[in-house]
Amino acid sequence: MNYELLTVSDIALAASLVVANGILSIVLKLGLERQLLIASVRMVVQLSLVGFILQTLFALQSPFWTGFVVLVMLLFAGREIAARQDRSFSGLWSYGLGTVTMMVATVIVTLLTLTTQVQPDPWYDARYALPLLGMIMGNTMTGVSLGLDTLTSRAGRERASIEAQLALGQPREVALRSLVRDALRAGFMPMINAMAATGLVSLPGMMTGQILAGVDPVEAVKYQLLIMFLIGGATGFGVLMAVLGGAWRLTDERHRLRLDRLQASRSRNG
Repeated sequence: MNYELLTVSDIALAASLVVANGILSIVLKLGLERQLLIASVRMVVQLSLVGFILQTLFALQSPFWTGFVVLVMLLFAGREIAARQDRSFSGLWSYGLGTVTMMVATVIVTLLTLTTQVQPDPWYDARYALPLLGMIMGNTMTGVSLGLDTLTSRAGRERASIEAQLALGQPREVALRSLVRDALRAGFMPMINAMAATGLVSLPGMMTGQILAGVDPVEAVKYQLLIMFLIGGATGFGVLMAVLGGAWRLTDERHRLRLDRLQASRSRNG
């Protein structure tokens, strides 16, 4: 497969577009230039480090080091889930619920893919395992964080309604039913939108990259379909486990609403 190698000047030319956005921010007094600069620098540093790390991992072909990098990726993604919630659970639940549910869904789907559909040799080949896990994990992380944020935020806003239902003898499953449904919808929606828009509105990054690298478009479409279905499955499982686990944590065995298990709203504190 033939593809064009990019030079530093090519990257610099593309970066000038972001510089132009920064200049517009200054002229229009948007106050975004500093954020643009920091985000751009972080992106360059992080991607450069990732490139060197992946190059080393591809050469090592070590299940231990591949597994270690997978663990680090999952732990950082779990931190992002907790940080994206306005009112997260207190204690270890703040980090643990989203991390564990995302980890279970992501790892199971990735292992299933590596051992049944893609089948690299060896199956833990970092060249396949890490990109697959990254794509699946990133979307699952977004779904889980949105689902949990919707659940906890709405529980605080609708406390009176929920407690009224519980006082009338409704079990917690019934009292929280509408919250759980809305939280699941919120978690599923980004993935549904992405699937609906793929092809006609946007060409996904993986498919675009393969085409630029010289892969036949039909084969690139097959791989993209595989990835989208995997992402959809993992996101669904992760969101379902996270939201149901969160709903269980929001109540106790006596069917009482336990908002004391949530932290104070960050937006209110801010």
